[in-house]
Amino acid sequence: MRRTPLSPAVLNEERAALGLAPYTGADEPAELRRAALDTVLAGIEAGGAEPSRPVVRGAVRYLLDRLAELAPGRSVEVRVPPHAAVQCIDGPHHTRGTPPNVVEMDAATWIALATGRSTWEDAAANGRVRASGARADLTPYLPLPLD
Repeated sequence: MRRTPLSPAVLNEERAALGLAPYTGADEPAELRRAALDTVLAGIEAGGAEPSRPVVRGAVRYLLDRLAELAPGRSVEVRVPPHAAVQCIDGPHHTRGTPPNVVEMDAATWIALATGRSTWEDAAANGRVRASGARADLTPYLPLPLD
């Protein structure tokens, strides 16, 4: 399956459907991903349709990159399949195979957790988060401060 990349055109199609002003920023991955997050959040607020896969992927990647920036390290792997995964949080790290501390969830759950629309406790209790390992609790890092 071929992935459609996040581009200003893809982003603006989504923004137009939500009645948002077009994205006029740089064609750089970090800026596009931040704009994708803003677009996804506007869609959530509007109760609109499911955002396109490239826009969701951009939002997920932005938030995962932000987590890795704020909690650098390689002791925990956070996975949001099929969009992205990062290693973060200081501590012992693995070099081969499946890491001992893994957190996995879908995109909607990750976006809700990272932006404070859901709590770790609620997501874990409802089975929306799968976490294994002693360090696999992201509560101290959530919600993420967004710039």
